[in-house]
Amino acid sequence: MDIASLGGLVIGVVMVVFGIVSSGGVSALGNFVDIPSVIITIGGSLSSTLASNKIPDFIGGLKSIVLTIKGGVADPGETIKQIIDLSNVGRKEGLLALEEAANGIEDQFLKKGIMLVVDGTDAELVRGILETDLVCLESRHKTVIGFWEKWAEMGPAWGMIGTLVGLVNMLKNLEDASTIGPNMAVALLTTLYGSLIANWLCSPTAAKLKVNNDLEVTQKTIAIEGLLSIQAGENPRVIEEKLKSFLAPSQREGVGADAGGEE
Repeated sequence: MDIASLGGLVIGVVMVVFGIVSSGGVSALGNFVDIPSVIITIGGSLSSTLASNKIPDFIGGLKSIVLTIKGGVADPGETIKQIIDLSNVGRKEGLLALEEAANGIEDQFLKKGIMLVVDGTDAELVRGILETDLVCLESRHKTVIGFWEKWAEMGPAWGMIGTLVGLVNMLKNLEDASTIGPNMAVALLTTLYGSLIANWLCSPTAAKLKVNNDLEVTQKTIAIEGLLSIQAGENPRVIEEKLKSFLAPSQREGVGADAGGEE
């Protein structure tokens, strides 16, 4: 589970509730609930987001919020360790031995690359196949990220539309001055809801999905370079140092330390 995403969402709610209660008491929470405002802001922003996407992409976008919470993000360091282990197997026992070693690997991308290498596929063709797979992966991720970015864009816009609707209704009934304040408060709620949609939910979700995408792309790029190095018969120690260059200096310590390498 990604504690950062879950914790951020929960803390955001706590901060808003604290701000309301600290200034107006618990009873003030009722002032911030207005069903018509919820409908026009959330419903309207989702309708615009739906109009901007294909239905499968829209549904997939909504479901993707689970990806930011459940964790399971790609680990480039773990991939480097696996590549080093495979390089040692390949160097000692030959490339055909990698097929058996691949049975314990859960990463389907890495396993696919191993099988291509074992089958004796030309190195450039291996690179082409895996890089095409990677490009398609990024394209799918960008579609999902685009869903959240569009919703973040539409939330405040529909919040303003709701505010304008409320102001029109208020200005139509100026005869009773006592209703101006309550009507103005209700009109402003849609702007609040729109801001919450954008800044509490959608923008952070899109940002986390981008982080996860970058990590997965790095992990798969490491897998490609590592497999091609194994296929080329490079020394495991050289492969280790080459792949560590993808990591920040603080992340390199300990990665592959147990794998060794032949001189």
